[in-house]
Amino acid sequence: MGPSSTPDLSPDISPLSLSTVAVVGLGTMGTGIAEVLARAGREVIGIDTDEAAARHAVAALEAATARAVRRERITERERQDVLARFRTFTDLQAAADADLVIEVVPEDYELKRQVFAELDAVVRPDAVLATGTNALSVTRLAADSQRPERVLGLHFFNPAPAMKLVEVVSSVLTAPTAVAAVTELARDLGKDPIAVGDRPGFVADGLLFGYLNQAAAMYESRYATREDIDAAMRLGCGLPMGPLALLDLIGVDTARTVLEAMYAESQDRLHAPAPILGQLAEAGLTGRKAGRGFYTYEAPGSATVVPDAESPAVSGEAAAGRTVTRVGVAGSGTMASGIAEVFAKAGYQVVLAARSAEKAEKAKARIAKSLGRSVDKGRLTAEARDAALAAITPSGTLDAFADVDLAVEAVAEDLAVKQELFRTLDKVCKPGAVLATTTSSLPVVACARATSRPQDVIGMHFFNPAPAMKLVEVVRTVLTSDEVHATVRTVCARVRKHPVDCGDRAGFIVNALLFPYLNNAIKMVQEHYASLDDIDAAMKLGGGYPMGPFELLDVVGLDVSLAIEKVLHAEFRDPGLAPAPLLEHLVAAGCLGRKTGRGFREYARR
Repeated sequence: MGPSSTPDLSPDISPLSLSTVAVVGLGTMGTGIAEVLARAGREVIGIDTDEAAARHAVAALEAATARAVRRERITERERQDVLARFRTFTDLQAAADADLVIEVVPEDYELKRQVFAELDAVVRPDAVLATGTNALSVTRLAADSQRPERVLGLHFFNPAPAMKLVEVVSSVLTAPTAVAAVTELARDLGKDPIAVGDRPGFVADGLLFGYLNQAAAMYESRYATREDIDAAMRLGCGLPMGPLALLDLIGVDTARTVLEAMYAESQDRLHAPAPILGQLAEAGLTGRKAGRGFYTYEAPGSATVVPDAESPAVSGEAAAGRTVTRVGVAGSGTMASGIAEVFAKAGYQVVLAARSAEKAEKAKARIAKSLGRSVDKGRLTAEARDAALAAITPSGTLDAFADVDLAVEAVAEDLAVKQELFRTLDKVCKPGAVLATTTSSLPVVACARATSRPQDVIGMHFFNPAPAMKLVEVVRTVLTSDEVHATVRTVCARVRKHPVDCGDRAGFIVNALLFPYLNNAIKMVQEHYASLDDIDAAMKLGGGYPMGPFELLDVVGLDVSLAIEKVLHAEFRDPGLAPAPLLEHLVAAGCLGRKTGRGFREYARR
């Protein structure tokens, strides 16, 4: 039935007219949405065929409002008013008086279609029906309904009381007045709504689940441990949770359903569910709710991870490393200066070598300013600053590396430049010195083969700014010795960095997961699906990201981002990893981000 054969909408739909809201499905999400509505003054009709779920929802609201009273956010009188506005039922007939019905039953199309069919026979002609799906077609649900113009998507994020984002999803059948009313309602609930079209995953999950899928595939390939993958993304990108822990929280089965829907539409291999998701789901290992998924939990529903067969051994003898007291850092840019500062603060004697003595002195002066800021902020004592500066010896030649135990290069991300530097290190460094590259995308083994001692070469990928970022990706090639690997891990511990082990392939852990996500965000804008602002807001408010993808791209530099995308595409040969044409066009136009004053956004020139 098309919209032309349905009754005209009343022109006066407003958020105020949506005063009674029915929530169908009182699981975690439905209960959270009910709490948000009741605390915002709406009359809430909670419906679940499971009486235990209904009782649990009431108990959850009682507990949440009691906490609010203890924290003096509401009074006891206000708490009683909130509780009085929430009533539960086990029959959909209870939705008869609702102005708005929000269904949040499990992600099964036939189940949702059945709920909508029953609601069609129950609710008033002017009621708005919303689905909480994040994977299934809103358009299809609307088309199967008797009132397609009043069906839309209303996607809250978990936990609903805390998360600010709400995606308001309209199909080609949805009446604008219904969208406007629900959007204003979301604002009245204290949320930040964004308008999106109907496609699987919408904005936030459309970007998030591709990234989660790649993390699952990375783990499945045994490229890195689950702990290292999760630590890398938390510490390297500032994310609140690692991807595998997040999959366990969401539910492995749910993630697989979302990805199946995304792949059905996009046919992009990056959305094809990693086989391990299906294996875990079929085995009933669906994450926290089952007590086991990628990790093992204390009990079903628990957030407490307990050791299992895959947990890193707490004891056991590791390979013995080499003694490191003197460190050489090659380079004079921001990264080289930051790394030299890290080593000097940890008590190492540091030789900072640049292409000229003047550049080396300027780099040391930059370090002095950084250390001074730390003193001003109370993070460092004046004595510690002076000791760190005294430990740094600037030099205009790599010959000064003759006595270093560890040489770390931090020069331009150009393979020919790095190989020439490693040839020089091979000549000037003493036998047994560890040679490390900080490359983020080039093959470490290519640097190793430029020397006569490839077993002594390893990757130490620091993150910018090096003094603040805790992560170091420790990259072994097929030629790196166990002794050298052990040495670098010991050094990381001494400089108070968190090392994660990974093999020598493009992107290592962080960039291999981060940049396809950024590329997919660009594709969303390129396809006019969503705006820069909406996408950035969606990932910050819905995913807990510290920066939206376009904010981050402009900070990193679009030229740098394009170069990494090209490396990833060349290595893995996956069409989905090909750089978005919009990114290539901006780089060709010289719009490289903040450093040029214009990237995806324009910036004031300093």
